[in-house]
Amino acid sequence: MDECGPNPRRSMLTWLVGGSQVLGLVAVVLTGVWMGRYRGGFAWDGSAQEFNLHPLCMVLGLVFLQGDAILVYRVFRNESKKSVKLLHGTIHLLALIVSIVGIAAVFDFHRASQIPDMYSLHSWCGLATLVLFCAQWVLGLMFFLFPVASAWLRAVYLPLHVFCGVVLLVMAIGSCLLGMTEKLLFSIRTTYSTLPPEGVLANSLGVVLVCFGILLTFIITNEEYRRPPNPEELALSVHFKTLTEGAASPTP
Repeated sequence: MDECGPNPRRSMLTWLVGGSQVLGLVAVVLTGVWMGRYRGGFAWDGSAQEFNLHPLCMVLGLVFLQGDAILVYRVFRNESKKSVKLLHGTIHLLALIVSIVGIAAVFDFHRASQIPDMYSLHSWCGLATLVLFCAQWVLGLMFFLFPVASAWLRAVYLPLHVFCGVVLLVMAIGSCLLGMTEKLLFSIRTTYSTLPPEGVLANSLGVVLVCFGILLTFIITNEEYRRPPNPEELALSVHFKTLTEGAASPTP
């Protein structure tokens, strides 16, 4: 077989990743248009315009950037593991900073408008997602980027880290959908059922977010697109197997 020829699986991955980027960017643009055109734009003065930063930052940070951080292990399959880890952690850090700005904006708006905090399902799910995201990022630093844990612990924690990444992406998208519905009911409750342009745009944004999540989950969980281990990682895997099997073997 000619290994230099085109790889259909690699070609399909390119199209899938490209599609995910289009969906992610469309979601960010639609959020900006919704808040900019229909909700009065953006500011940092305690007004409703400051609140508008919240949905934009959360879609950009916890959804789009978090998704891209996860994808780097599929996209940069042949780069050095250390470089990919650094890019993965850096994009996650950027997502965290943007998300914290979004959270600060909504709390500042609530304080200025004397609106109670943390009473809705959206707020509970959203804050839980952000707290767990912070914990995931810190643990990722400690276990993989600047490892302080043993090799055995890193090997044990890795599947959980990957699983939690997918769960956090799902939680982020679910929290966004809850927040969008809440915002629409607060803003256009009396006309929402008549399909006004704002409602159609927001509903379309929700569909795009769901499609983005489905596509990313498919890419992430598909074994065919997993990063192939390099010789160093294969040697380490064999070493882990030898240690664990040796520890489990009965003493003669």
